[in-house]
Amino acid sequence: MTKTPKDQTLFDAVAETQKTTSSTPKRSQTSATTPKKSTKKPAKKTPKTRRTPQNTAQTATEHQELTQKIHQKYHQEARLENTKLSVYLGKTLAAQLSKHLGVHTVEELLNYHPKKYLPRGKLTPFSELEYEQDVTLMAQVVDVRTRSMRSRRGSITEIIISDQLSDEEDHNDEAPLGTVYSYRTQKPSHPLLTGSASGYSDSYGTLPSPAHQLHGYAHPSNAHRMTLTFFNAWSAARDMQTGDHVLFSGKVGAYKGELTLTNPHYAVIGEYHRATGDNVSSHAYTQAHAPIPVYRANAKFPTDRISAAIAELLDHAPLSELEDPLPPETRHKRKIPTLAWTYRALHTPDSDDTWKQAQHSLRYREAFILQSALARIRAQRAEHTTDSWPYLKNGYAQRLLELLPYQLTDGQKNVGEEIRQDLSQRTPMNRLLQGDVGSGKTVVALRAMLQVIDSGGQAAMLAPTEVLAEQHYQSVCEILRPLTSHNDDEPPVCVRLLKASMPASEKKQVLLDIASGAADIVIGTHALLSSDVNFARLGLAVVDEQHRFGVEQRDSLRNADGELPHRLVMTATPIPRTVAMTVFGDLDISVLDQLPAGRQKIKSIVVPLAEHPHWEHRLWERAREEIDAGHQVYVVVPKVGEDISEDEVSSEAEHLFSTDQGSSQKKLHSAIEVLERLSHMPVLSGVRIDMLHGRLDTQTKAHVMQSFSEGDIQLLVCTTVVEVGVNVPNATLMMILDADRFGISGLHQLRGRIGRGQLPGTCLLVTEQEQGSPSRDRLDAVASTTDGFELSRIDLRQRREGDILGAAQSGKKSTLKLLRAIDDADIIEKAREDARLLIEEDPTLGKHPDVARWIERFVGAEHEQFLSRG
Repeated sequence: MTKTPKDQTLFDAVAETQKTTSSTPKRSQTSATTPKKSTKKPAKKTPKTRRTPQNTAQTATEHQELTQKIHQKYHQEARLENTKLSVYLGKTLAAQLSKHLGVHTVEELLNYHPKKYLPRGKLTPFSELEYEQDVTLMAQVVDVRTRSMRSRRGSITEIIISDQLSDEEDHNDEAPLGTVYSYRTQKPSHPLLTGSASGYSDSYGTLPSPAHQLHGYAHPSNAHRMTLTFFNAWSAARDMQTGDHVLFSGKVGAYKGELTLTNPHYAVIGEYHRATGDNVSSHAYTQAHAPIPVYRANAKFPTDRISAAIAELLDHAPLSELEDPLPPETRHKRKIPTLAWTYRALHTPDSDDTWKQAQHSLRYREAFILQSALARIRAQRAEHTTDSWPYLKNGYAQRLLELLPYQLTDGQKNVGEEIRQDLSQRTPMNRLLQGDVGSGKTVVALRAMLQVIDSGGQAAMLAPTEVLAEQHYQSVCEILRPLTSHNDDEPPVCVRLLKASMPASEKKQVLLDIASGAADIVIGTHALLSSDVNFARLGLAVVDEQHRFGVEQRDSLRNADGELPHRLVMTATPIPRTVAMTVFGDLDISVLDQLPAGRQKIKSIVVPLAEHPHWEHRLWERAREEIDAGHQVYVVVPKVGEDISEDEVSSEAEHLFSTDQGSSQKKLHSAIEVLERLSHMPVLSGVRIDMLHGRLDTQTKAHVMQSFSEGDIQLLVCTTVVEVGVNVPNATLMMILDADRFGISGLHQLRGRIGRGQLPGTCLLVTEQEQGSPSRDRLDAVASTTDGFELSRIDLRQRREGDILGAAQSGKKSTLKLLRAIDDADIIEKAREDARLLIEEDPTLGKHPDVARWIERFVGAEHEQFLSRG
C-alpha cells in the first residue's frame, strides 16, 4: 500500500527530528571546581558546543508528538484492520465480543489466537469405546460434583455426561467419510480454508476407523451415561454446567472396572436445543474431524461462540485486503503463505500440520518486524557518534598487563581486543560481557576503563550493592597501586567511591571530583544514577551484574547532555530478557569461557529433606568437618527476620515466592533464627559464628566482612548480600537453606563465592520441596551445570523472555504473541538476515511504508527505545 503525501510529510518530519537530534553538538566540558594535579596524560579533547536540556526535551517532545500523530492517523484510516466488527458480524454480536473479550476491530479478532487445539480423535458413541483408544465424545453434562479426596490432599471433580451420539434423533449414521458440515447450515460445504501455499495442506481429513474391542472392561453400567474424573481441576467445575454440550477428547481408561476418561481435554460447545433447529451432531462432526481450537473464554461467552464468530468473519471479510508486513519477494523466498491463508488455517485448521504452519507464518512476521526495528536502530546508531578512545602505547592499559601477577587467559585477551577496537570507534559500544563466576571479567573491564582514561576520559562502574561497590573499589585500588609506585612524580589514577551511606561532606567532594574531571574512575551503587551526578567527560559506563538493575537504570549513565557513552555490561548469568535480546541480535556479545589458572570447579548437590529429613543433622556435621580442616563456611538464608521485606529477599527469590503450591505455607529460615540455633548446637561448639545481612549498618557490614575474610569468623550466616563480589578463597562450603526460594541466577551467583582459591568448593542446595515440583526441577538444573548461558536458557524457558519491548525483566508479561526467543532461534536468524538486507537498501523504509506502519503499531516509539537499551 503506497504512502499518501500527508503520510510522507509526517514520516519525513520524524526523520528530520531524529536527524536534528543526532547532529546537535554535545555540551562543553564542565569547568573544574577542584583543580587536578598535573599529569602526563594526553590533554582533554576540544570541548563541544553545549546543548541545553530545554532544547533536548523540546526536540524529544516534538518527536513523540509526531510519532503519536502517525499512530493515531493509522487507526483513523479506512483500512480493513481498523474496521469495526459490527460491519461484518452485526451490532449485537460485535457488542458481545467487545464486552466479553475486549475486541472491537477485525484485526483484534483475527489476532485472538487459540490458546490450544484439542487433539483429533474418533467421534465415538459410548457403546463403541475401546480401552486405550484416543477418542472424542460428544456429550451433554448431566451433573457436576466436586469433593475432597480421602487419602491425600486435593479434590476430585466428577462430570456425569449423557451420550449425544446415541440420543440425537437427526444424527446421520450414513454420513460419507470426509463430509464436512457447516457450523450454520448443517449442509455439506467446502472448508473455509481455501487457496494453497507450497507444502501446506488445504483440505480436511477423513474420519478414523471405528473401534472394535473392549479388552475385558465393561461399558458404563448405564450405556448412555458415563462419569468422567478430573483431579485438582477447579477449571472443569467452573467451565461446565448442567445442560452444556461438550466435546471431550482423550484416551479411554478404566475406573472400578468401567471404561471412562480421566482429566480429558474438553471444549464447551454451548446449549443447543432441537426447538431452535440447531443440530449438535453436525456441529460436533465438523469439529471432531479436525483439530478443535480452544480460546480464552468465560461461561457467558464460551469457546464455541468465539469460534463461530471468527468463522463468520473469515467468511465475510475481504482478507486479501489485509496489510502484510512481509515484502512479496521475502514471502516467496521463505515460502510464507499470505495473511488470508494464515488466518484461515489458524482458526479453522484441517490438520495439526495446518495450524502449525499458520503459527510459523505469524512467528516469522513477528520476527521480521522486530528484526526490522532492530536493524533500523542499528542504522540510526551508526549515524550517531560519541567520543573515540584509541588505545595508547605505554599507557596505563598496557602497563597493567605487565604488572599483573598472572597471565591473562586466551579468552580475556580476545575479549580485550574486541573491546579495544570498539572503544576506538565513534559508534557507541553496546557490549555484553558474559563470563562464569570467577572468569576474570573485572580485569577485562579495568583494562577498558584505563584505555579511556589514557585518552583523557572518565569511566564509571555501577554495582548493585554497597558491599560489592566497596569490594570493587578496594580491588581496583590494589591492582592499580603498582602502576605508580616506581615514580612518585606521576600521580596515580584517581579512583573514587560513591554510595548513599557516605557522609554529606565526603559525598559532596566526590561529586565535585566527578564534575571537574578530577575523578578518573568512579565506582558506585544506585547513587551514581542520582541527578546530582554530572560527569565532565564520561567515556565508558560499566554495569556489573546487570540483572540487579532495571532497564531504565542501566540506561541512565550518560553525559549531562544526554549523549551515550560506550557501555559494557557484565554478567555471570544473563537474565531471561538479556538472553532474549542476545538471540534477537541487539547486543554485541563477548564470552569468557575459560577459568583462570587455579580456579576450582564447584560441586553442587541437592539435599532433599522431604525424602530424607534425618540428613539435616548431617549438614551441620559436614560444616564442622570443613571448619576442623581449617576452612570456612557460608550458610545462606532467604530472609533476615520473621517478616519478609524487599531488602531482604533477592528480586529473583521474590519473583518465585508464589511459584509452587504450598511453598508459602512453610516457615522460611531467617538469619536471626539460624544464628541463634547454630550458636547452641553441640556439634558446632567452639565455632566462631556471625551473620551478615542488608539491615546492618555500613560499618558493621564492613567489619563482619573483614573478619570473615581474615578468618576470624569461621561460619557466616548471611542473606543474598554476599551474592556477588565477595572474595574469600578459604571458604569451601556453602549451604543454601530454602534453596527452592531462589532463582537460577541467584543460586549460580551465590555458589560462585566458594572455590575461589586453590581448594575445591561444595554447594549444598537444601530444600523441603518434593521431587517433581517446579522448584526441585530448578534446583536439579542448577546442580547439573555451571555453564551460565545454559542456565539462562533454562531460566528463559521457565520464566519466558519478560517484556522484550519494555522494562519488565522476566515473567509472564511479554509483548510477543507466538514467537519465543529460544525455541524459534532459527526463525529469528532468517528474519534478521531479511530485515538487515531490507534496511540496507531502504534505511528510512520510505519504499516500504507497510513495514514502517507495522513497526509503529506493534513496536511503537517508546518500545523501540527499549530495544536499543538491552
